[in-house]
Amino acid sequence: MNSLKQNVASRILSLRNQIEHHDYAYYVLDRPIISDYEYDNLFRELQQLEIDHPELLAADSPTRRVGGTPAKQFIKRSHSEPMLSLQNTYSLDEIIAFDERIKSQLSISEDIEYFCEPKLDGLALELVYENGILRAAVTRGDGLIGEDVTANILTVKTIPLRLRSSPHIPSLAEIRGELIMHKADFLKLNQDPSMESISKARRKLKASLLSGVLPTLGVSRFPGGLSEFRKKGLKLIPKRQENLHHPLAIRLENIGASLNYYEFIDSIRHYLPFEIDGVVIKVNSLKLQSELGLIARSPRWATAAKFKPEQSQTKVLDIVVNVGRTGALTPVAILKPVRVGGVTVSQATLHNQQEIDRKDVRIGDTVIIQRAGDVIPEVVKSIPEGRQTDSEPFVMPTACPSCGNPVQRPEGEIISRCTNRLCDSILRESLKHFASRRAANIDKLGDKMVDQLVDKGIITCFSDLYKLNNETLIGLDRMGEKSASTLIQNIEASRKVRLSRFIFALGIRFVGEQTAKSLAHRFGSLDNFLKANYEALLEIEDVGPTVAASISHSLTDRSFLQEIKCLVENGVTVMPEQSHGQEQGSKPLAGLNIVITGTLPKERDEIKDLIAELGGRSGSSVSKKTDYVLAGIEPGSKLDKAKELGIKILEWGEFEELIKKK
Repeated sequence: MNSLKQNVASRILSLRNQIEHHDYAYYVLDRPIISDYEYDNLFRELQQLEIDHPELLAADSPTRRVGGTPAKQFIKRSHSEPMLSLQNTYSLDEIIAFDERIKSQLSISEDIEYFCEPKLDGLALELVYENGILRAAVTRGDGLIGEDVTANILTVKTIPLRLRSSPHIPSLAEIRGELIMHKADFLKLNQDPSMESISKARRKLKASLLSGVLPTLGVSRFPGGLSEFRKKGLKLIPKRQENLHHPLAIRLENIGASLNYYEFIDSIRHYLPFEIDGVVIKVNSLKLQSELGLIARSPRWATAAKFKPEQSQTKVLDIVVNVGRTGALTPVAILKPVRVGGVTVSQATLHNQQEIDRKDVRIGDTVIIQRAGDVIPEVVKSIPEGRQTDSEPFVMPTACPSCGNPVQRPEGEIISRCTNRLCDSILRESLKHFASRRAANIDKLGDKMVDQLVDKGIITCFSDLYKLNNETLIGLDRMGEKSASTLIQNIEASRKVRLSRFIFALGIRFVGEQTAKSLAHRFGSLDNFLKANYEALLEIEDVGPTVAASISHSLTDRSFLQEIKCLVENGVTVMPEQSHGQEQGSKPLAGLNIVITGTLPKERDEIKDLIAELGGRSGSSVSKKTDYVLAGIEPGSKLDKAKELGIKILEWGEFEELIKKK
């Protein structure tokens, strides 16, 4: 290397070291040393030198963070050790019970020291460093296999491309944490959801590293390990938050102190710059963690203590009524947009007239809303104070808001229904259900496409889908030649469908996936199913009088039978149920009821199909009739119910052994 090139290489190395030092001070320590202007000058100089000398561009150069194109498709990558997922607790009593279980399992009575920290509401991430250089960033996935998102996190400046050498760099370091966005940055993105803004928002993402595998550290408790993370240049939850006098992450001497911590963090959660949905309480001793071990890839030594649903106050701007695929009329409150639990909410279901009356919700009312299970928005109650004097109770319409036909409310039911099979709303929702993944599985036939097809009168029933051609589709909005061809191919692929999927796709009231499978296994063919009478239906285990009556009504409805005939005439072939390579009569799960809970290595629907094809059934709830509970990550209350009833719990490996029998 000539002297000029040596000088350039030396300057590039110096600039990289300076920039990394300033990044560490700014993003990890929150203590900037130089001004933004001075930092930008250093960065621009490095960029220009690397453009002029591309052979000197290194994999860990800070300039790799800009100009990169995020990956659109991700490859799978296995975790060297499973990414654990915590079991949840929802009250002080449950936290105390968690402590008691640990003491019982360890056969001790003395206090246990815990390490507590906020539970960030973000994307779980694993960073893999080899000899100090970032080689991969992987999502949690199913805990065993995640997606490689390395290219997409290069803009996250709290993730170092190279670990700092203090005091040494391990050959392999695997760090786990959460990728988050601060509330202020998220609000800016909502205000300007353009692609440019989204690109900028990617640079606002932050990573907080909570745990990891650093085999050469030799630490026995969390604070030591966390301190070592910080020295390596990794961002942690701050020990303290501005304007607050208590630490956010702390070691506590017993469960009583941990309960106080839980209540404290709950009281200040709104003042934090990032969203949290609870706190993590974990045994602080790594030795005790090892003794306690895991259950279904969840650690026995830690719990996610969730907060009660977050509530907000807003105003009901209107109440509209939607019509579903079974004709059910559902009232929905249109709300003045408000933030609840980290999400902007603008509408919430009111369920039915009885629920509206019970809560006395009216247009113009101020209401309290929350996200049930921190997911589904619901109105908790109305605040009548300040209600306008001319306010009137809301009454459900007597005519369908979509087609204008009279609605009916069957005796003993609380939901009004449109009974017009030609109603546009019923048709739309029925088509969406028919095309869904668990039914006919017509990929790319989305909601907007269905709406167009119905609005233009192209589709009036299921069988019309199989009359579509490229020319018709190309005339629709946002439907080019390639997109049209792809959709036609997907429709063609759906012409062969298993009997259980076909029955489910038809949308018979009260017939869900499990009942459709039971019907398919009982009758074996479409012809036999169409001949089924009320008495024969009642002989099926999970078909009661109400379900049998609904199916019988459909099977005697001329228009329903005519539509099935049209589907067959247009090339739909309904196949009997098949087994995954199992010999006829070889049913290792025959007669077994297996309830699934948590995240498992395969999709839940795929597992349910496998259970059914091997002779078993997969109930939705745990009862004394349940034979096994198949538990994955974050199993929830079903696991607790199984323990309470003494039902055997299977991990994935045990389930695989069970289905290999015979």
